[in-house]
Amino acid sequence: MDSDPLRITIVTETFPPEVNGVAMTLHRLATGLQQKGHAVSIVRPSQNGAAKDQNDFKVLKVPGAPIPGYPGLKFGLPCGGKLKKVWRETPPDIIYAATEGPLGLSSIRAAKKLGIPVTSGFHTNFNQYMDHYTFPGMRSVMTTWLRWFHNQTRFTFTPSPKMVADLEGMGIQNVKLLGRGVDTRLFHPDKAKADLRQEWRIAPEGAANLFVSRIAAEKNLQLTAEAFQYIEDKLPGSASVWVGDGPERKRLEKAYPNFNFAGMRLGEELAQYFASGDLFIFASTTETFGNVVTEAMASGLVVIAYNYAAPQMVIEDGVNGFLAPFDNRDGFFQAIDRALQARDRWNTIREAARVTAESLTWEHIVDRFVDTLREARGETEGNAVQA
Repeated sequence: MDSDPLRITIVTETFPPEVNGVAMTLHRLATGLQQKGHAVSIVRPSQNGAAKDQNDFKVLKVPGAPIPGYPGLKFGLPCGGKLKKVWRETPPDIIYAATEGPLGLSSIRAAKKLGIPVTSGFHTNFNQYMDHYTFPGMRSVMTTWLRWFHNQTRFTFTPSPKMVADLEGMGIQNVKLLGRGVDTRLFHPDKAKADLRQEWRIAPEGAANLFVSRIAAEKNLQLTAEAFQYIEDKLPGSASVWVGDGPERKRLEKAYPNFNFAGMRLGEELAQYFASGDLFIFASTTETFGNVVTEAMASGLVVIAYNYAAPQMVIEDGVNGFLAPFDNRDGFFQAIDRALQARDRWNTIREAARVTAESLTWEHIVDRFVDTLREARGETEGNAVQA
C-alpha cells in the first residue's frame, strides 16, 4: 500500500473554536492526521467570534448565513466557483464532506468537475431532528435529500453499527463504520474539584447529576429534567448540573430554578466539571454516537443512557454503567433505580468505566480513516465506488 502522505480537505460548518460534538470529532481527526504527516486543510464558514488559533491548519473561509434555531452558528453558502479556483491551483488528494448543506453540495460538485474523489460523513441525525422542531412533516423530505447527497460520494462514514444499519436502510450505499476515540488525558477522574461540589451544595448522602451537551430540543431535555428531579427526590442533598448552551436553556432555567446551569465549559474546565460529578444522565435518542458518553466514562462517572449508539457499544449494563431499552421512558427510570440501588458499587463501576475509556484511542480511529480514504482513491485492493 502506498504510504505517501495525503492532502486531505475537510469541508464542515463548525470547527474549533466553535465547540460541539461534530466540531470536536473533526478536530480530533484533523489533529491525528496532521500528527501522522498528512496535510490537512479546512473549508468552513466564518463563525461569530471565531478568531482563535486553528492549530496551524490551513483554513479557507467561505460565506455563511445563520442556522435557524442556532443564531450563534452559521451554515456555509454555495461557493462552487471559489472552491474550483482554489482546488485547481492546489488540488487535494481527497475531500471529506462533513456537512450535507449547500457548502457540502458545492464541494461535491466542484470536486467532480476537477476529478477529485469525495467521501462524506454522517455526523448528525438531521432527519430525526425534524420531529423535534416545527417541521415534523419534513422528515421524509430530509431523508430523501440525505440519501441523494451521500450517494454522490464514494464512501459515507458513520460512527456506530446501528447507524450503519440505519443508513443502509435509508438507501445510502457504501457506508463505512468509523468509531470515536476519547482523550483520556484530558478527561480523567483526577480532574475533580472539591470547590465545584461545594458550589453545587452536594451533601454527603447526595449525588452530583450531570448533563453535558447542547441544550436543544432534540436532546430529550424534558426526560432529562424529570430524571434529575427524580434522583433529587430519592437522594436528598443532590444537585443537578446542566453544562452547555442552546435554544432551550432559558425555558429550562425558568421551569427548573432548582437546577444549576453552568453554560458552556471548554477544555480543562469542562474536564473538571465532568470529573466532579457522580451520575451522567443522557436521555437523548437522536445521537449518531454521543461523544459525551465516553468523556463521562473517562472521567469516572456512572452513566445512565439508552441502549444504542455509543452506550450500546461501550457500556456493559450494571458493570461500567446502566442501560435502558431504547426510547423507553419507564425503562430509563428503571435504569436509574438500578443505579441508585447499586450505590455501594459506584466506585467499582466508575473504575470499570475508566478502563473501558482507556481502550478507545483516537490513534486507531485515525489509522482506519486513512486506510479507507486510500481505498476511496483506489490505492488499495478495496472496491472504490466511482462517484
